[in-house]
Amino acid sequence: IRALIPETGIARMIERRGGRSRKELTNGPGKLTQALGIELAHNGSSLAEGPVIISERRGAPPVIASGPRIGITKAVDLPWRFAVAGSPDVARPRLG
Repeated sequence: IRALIPETGIARMIERRGGRSRKELTNGPGKLTQALGIELAHNGSSLAEGPVIISERRGAPPVIASGPRIGITKAVDLPWRFAVAGSPDVARPRLG
């Protein structure tokens, strides 16, 4: 997981990210882990039992966009990036 769309706990994420704007909270792997308070001590822990839990999304499934990875030289024609279409929380360039 390289990014996410924050829905709850945003004030705490802003605090953890040193007052960064909402747009800069979770749009990259380092930013994401800092915003969520994920540390190396969490490595190897269960994503079903915690302390970090990934659960099934509620509501209607989102429209997923795909695009190429940036900064690679092999398999550049493959869609390596996936995100919720039109999300402002996706790092640029936007996926199509």
